[in-house]
Amino acid sequence: MPMSIEKMVHVMEGLIRLHRELLVLAREKTPVIVNNQVEKLNLIVHKENKLLREMNELNQERIQATGEYLLARGYRPDPKVTIRDLSRLIFKAEEKKELMELQEELMGLIEELRPINELNQKLIEQSLAFINYSLDLFIQTPEVEAVYRNPQEASTSGVTCLGRFDSKA
Repeated sequence: MPMSIEKMVHVMEGLIRLHRELLVLAREKTPVIVNNQVEKLNLIVHKENKLLREMNELNQERIQATGEYLLARGYRPDPKVTIRDLSRLIFKAEEKKELMELQEELMGLIEELRPINELNQKLIEQSLAFINYSLDLFIQTPEVEAVYRNPQEASTSGVTCLGRFDSKA
């Protein structure tokens, strides 16, 4: 097996490992968000950020290994080349099969991770909306007095109240 293919296999295995860890963290995050455990959430986010940095490093290695393989085959390196694209250039069935299986496993993990992340994002957005609503209730100053007054009469507070509807509209 050429060195660049071995390197890609190693990188793909690393990406799979990192995505599995992200999946575990995403599943842990859901009840933490629901139960408003901010400190635990911060720890999980810190772990996720560490994993994402590792993923970026591995992705750079994948791009480099892909470029090396393309150069060895007489093609111009392109960072946008995917494993599926690359598999068309691999002639050994064993190497192609191994890379495609790893790619399918990685895609499966990504598809499993996506709805969990979307749910967590929605839960966080709802939590923030509730916090904003609660803050508005505490901070809100009465803009319009609750008692009806004739608009022709002078307001005692010095602020004139306008009706809800503009009659000119």
